[in-house]
Amino acid sequence: MSAPLEPLAAPQTLAAHTRRAVLAAIADGRLEPGGRYSVAQLAEQLGISRTPVREALLVLEREGRVRFERNKGVRVLETTAADVAEVFELRLLLEVPAAAKACGVVDTDALEAALDEGDGERFHELIVLAAGNRRLAAIVAGLREALGGPTTRDPEEAAAEHRAILAALEAGDADRAGAAMRYHLRRTAELLGATPA
Repeated sequence: MSAPLEPLAAPQTLAAHTRRAVLAAIADGRLEPGGRYSVAQLAEQLGISRTPVREALLVLEREGRVRFERNKGVRVLETTAADVAEVFELRLLLEVPAAAKACGVVDTDALEAALDEGDGERFHELIVLAAGNRRLAAIVAGLREALGGPTTRDPEEAAAEHRAILAALEAGDADRAGAAMRYHLRRTAELLGATPA
């Protein structure tokens, strides 16, 4: 008997695509922190109906990225140092043990390829996926998005930290992989002006 098929990832809804589009617009400044926007205005710009826009904005409100103002639309909230600290506290709780668990099972060639392409986001994703929990991967992706996507780091410094994580994973040293991931996440938080607990 042949191996069973892998389950397909659930297709993204229009609201999920809209959420990502709004987050991207916040990250690149097209939607400014402190700016106020109407659901109708956003729907028109995105070329879709108001319903998925409203659904996406409700999710973003729960995530602390926007705030609905009665009869005025939504206001884009500024990301504070406390917001960054909260995100990195959660990432530390999730990604450090994931890095340890990924030892011996992660595809280090794929990690190397991600680093060669300068894709730190993919590097993190591969480690979390190797830990064997798809929900964990989705949560971590959501936390990364909560700050508006990839963070700006000195490329050489970030690459060196990623290489230290990769070396520990290649050596099968779970403790060292976890410690390297912890250092990398704490350093990124510090550079963003936050100190996670």
